[in-house]
Amino acid sequence: MFRSFVVATSLLSVGIIASAQEATPPLAEQIEGIVAVVNDDPISFTDVRQRARLLLLSLGGQQPTQEQIQQLTSQALEQLIDEKLQLQEASEYEVEISDAEIANSIESLARQSGITRDDLLNTLIQSGVNPTSLENQTRADIAWRRIMGGLYGTRIRISQTQILDRLSRLKAASSTEQYHISEIFLYAPLAEDKERALTAAASIREQLMAGAPFELAAERFSSAPTAAAGGDMGWVTLADIDQTRAGIIQDLLPPALSNPIITESGIYLMALNAKKEPAELTSMVDLTRLAVASDAEDKLIAAAAAIGSCSEIDAVTDADDEITSTVLTDIKVSELGPEGKNMVMSAEIGGHTEIFAQSGKLVIMFVCRREDDVENLPSKDQVEDRLYAQQLSMISQRSLRNLRRDATIIRR
Repeated sequence: MFRSFVVATSLLSVGIIASAQEATPPLAEQIEGIVAVVNDDPISFTDVRQRARLLLLSLGGQQPTQEQIQQLTSQALEQLIDEKLQLQEASEYEVEISDAEIANSIESLARQSGITRDDLLNTLIQSGVNPTSLENQTRADIAWRRIMGGLYGTRIRISQTQILDRLSRLKAASSTEQYHISEIFLYAPLAEDKERALTAAASIREQLMAGAPFELAAERFSSAPTAAAGGDMGWVTLADIDQTRAGIIQDLLPPALSNPIITESGIYLMALNAKKEPAELTSMVDLTRLAVASDAEDKLIAAAAAIGSCSEIDAVTDADDEITSTVLTDIKVSELGPEGKNMVMSAEIGGHTEIFAQSGKLVIMFVCRREDDVENLPSKDQVEDRLYAQQLSMISQRSLRNLRRDATIIRR
């Protein structure tokens, strides 16, 4: 069995290198055979060769070393095994993906690169890649996302406590150094897995240093939930990641790519894209401006005395045509100027400022909402969407690992 795998790897090496040099495959590539069987579904030598070429192309098409070829070959086989399992599950749930859906997905992929779908397919063909390999990958991806969404999408519940907790941590993070990080994670919980993953990580790092796009490498190779976002973790603090990775990130100067980092569950490659200092504290307010003519100060005083909270403003101002009311939302206190800032920050929420002159009128401001340090924070809806996507991604990873564990996988 080992000798057969070595022979297959050698033949694939010829095929992958030749694809970077010529469009017509040599005779060695025409040899067909079965590399693996997944629950009675075969994976052919051609399938693996085509997928390895696709992986090479996605990493920028650099001329690979022999070690990189072996890693690409191994990765291609693992991807195809996962896809077989995903499509078998799709058949079990009678999930069908139309050709139109696949075409639309590939068209969207091409648009992200600034080309048309036909341009993308032509590039594949010229590089010796059969477009069917990309189509099969796309079919499995769409089917799996549909299954996961159908089985678990409605079961995931993001509570207000979770949302507020995440916002609270984001607020706290804004007062310390933040790092914009991307990651590639190779899952390897066992010692023998770590050796292979470490070799793979070193090979991927070489490709990245040679100019391969990090986002595509993360999408193709990473087992982290961030893989769907090209490995992007967004802005984080050192407290958000484990101590091993935090120590390495802290010593990097952006932009930088770490060496492979060994952790208990696997191997990481970390890209430090940028770093920013603690954000200056910012307050955001909702104000309601009451104004009268300069000779009607008594009316403004009476109105202010009659209003006990912001919810009562409309009723009081509607009763007097000489008082105008204007609602101002999401105003940064820092933009009000020193005097305005002092007045607004001195007033209680639901209370009002002192009377002041503005544009020939007398004015008071009611402070209806005030939040501190809200700059650059996402909305509650955005936080909920992110938490939902993270949970669904983790469920998806776990479900696929369970399918692998229960499947009969024979490697030849």
